[in-house]
Amino acid sequence: MNNSTINTTRRQVIKTLGSLGAVSSLSACSDISSILNKNYERPHSRTPFYAPRIARNKIVRVIVGLRPYRPSGFVVKREEYDEKKIIHNYGHGGGGISLSWGSSALAVHQTAGLPINHAAVIGSGIMGLTTARLLQDAGWNVTIYTRDISRHSVSNVGAGQWAPTSVFEEGVASKAFEQQYKYASRISHHAYQNLSGANYGIRFLENYYLGNQKIKDSYYLRELPELFSSVADLQPHEHPFPVDFVKRTVTMIIEPATFLRRVRDDFLLTGGHFKIRNFTNLDDILSLQENTIFNCTGLGSKALFNDDELTPVKGQLVFIPPDPAIDYLTVGGGSDVTYMFPRAGEILLGGSSQKDDWSRNPEAEVTERIIEDNKNIFDNLRV
Repeated sequence: MNNSTINTTRRQVIKTLGSLGAVSSLSACSDISSILNKNYERPHSRTPFYAPRIARNKIVRVIVGLRPYRPSGFVVKREEYDEKKIIHNYGHGGGGISLSWGSSALAVHQTAGLPINHAAVIGSGIMGLTTARLLQDAGWNVTIYTRDISRHSVSNVGAGQWAPTSVFEEGVASKAFEQQYKYASRISHHAYQNLSGANYGIRFLENYYLGNQKIKDSYYLRELPELFSSVADLQPHEHPFPVDFVKRTVTMIIEPATFLRRVRDDFLLTGGHFKIRNFTNLDDILSLQENTIFNCTGLGSKALFNDDELTPVKGQLVFIPPDPAIDYLTVGGGSDVTYMFPRAGEILLGGSSQKDDWSRNPEAEVTERIIEDNKNIFDNLRV
């Protein structure tokens, strides 16, 4: 065998071995990819599921907020005090962020028949800001009177999932209120869709409701199914969660700090003004120079307007550093109120629902339970 023949044979052997190696590598990668992905179909994301890394030593802050809850539902109505008109927009429970634009639209509708002039809005939370912006769009000159600036408001403690939940008690609220609630939900959902994007801190994510018993649909999922996409009850092989029952939707998440800041800036750029002022009684409110006054004080309405039905529901939130790989929400699956929402700057872990509790202090045992519940879910994620 001459040198030319030997070299040709060697090249053929190397080429054949290389081809076999490539096929083998591709096959191995395919097998690994299949294992990692578990073949879970995701309607919105194109990436596999990843588990957030939850640990006690990763906690960066713990905060508490008080939801303004009324079993019969939120209040939107107009009251007359001689030449003064007070229009109420308060008491939205756990659905304030979700309902903001719609409830505020209902409040602004209460100005029908009034001359467009100067309006006062009391409160700079999400209801105050959205009410003020809609008034501006209708031609009013608006001043917001507030004790706290927006970033210190109760709204800034909200979790931010678009889901008008914990707003009223079924069987207590009237049918007329339920129709009002549905109207506000649809209007608000449409408004948030129009603002979707990084500028307002709004994006669409998959949401997974977890339970060890069959999950009963919330009122909003039963009555407003058109506002959610990709709704499905998943079989065990269709999801990675360590629970028996999972319902999936795709919905919006609103980052309160980003959203409140942007709407505040829109208000100022449109000629609005803020004035720091604390109101202790109705006479203080009626002393304002404006004749049209919007009450968006949330829990403050209990004392200011003698609303005995209004009660606080305490909610506690735990935050850990962000993880860009986490692109889904979870609700449920723990021993109590439990959820995980990823934000751009942090991961939010919840939560609690403590009725008639006015305390704004975090409780160590609630923090421990929130961490443990979420760890039990994500340490056992099938990925």
